[in-house]
Amino acid sequence: MSRWLSELSEEDTQFIKRFLLCSGSLKEMASQYGVTYPTIRLRMDRLIEKIRVLDNQGISDEYERLLRAKMADGRLDASTFEALLSAYRAHSKNFK
Repeated sequence: MSRWLSELSEEDTQFIKRFLLCSGSLKEMASQYGVTYPTIRLRMDRLIEKIRVLDNQGISDEYERLLRAKMADGRLDASTFEALLSAYRAHSKNFK
């Protein structure tokens, strides 16, 4: 199994499954979820970015990958992400 796929949440995999069963129609998904098209589009864009982060071989540090995935998923805002990553890097530098 691909690394990125194994790291997705159950919610993410269910979203992908529903997307496939709707033949890739975001309009149909919006109808099924009872939300607007822009809401589904935003969810899809965040999931795409999360998969890119999880699949990025250039990110070797697992904590950084986790932070980037959380930001892509909309669970961290940019300033919180930057603060956590900076603190982590400073802390890690002291232990090398």
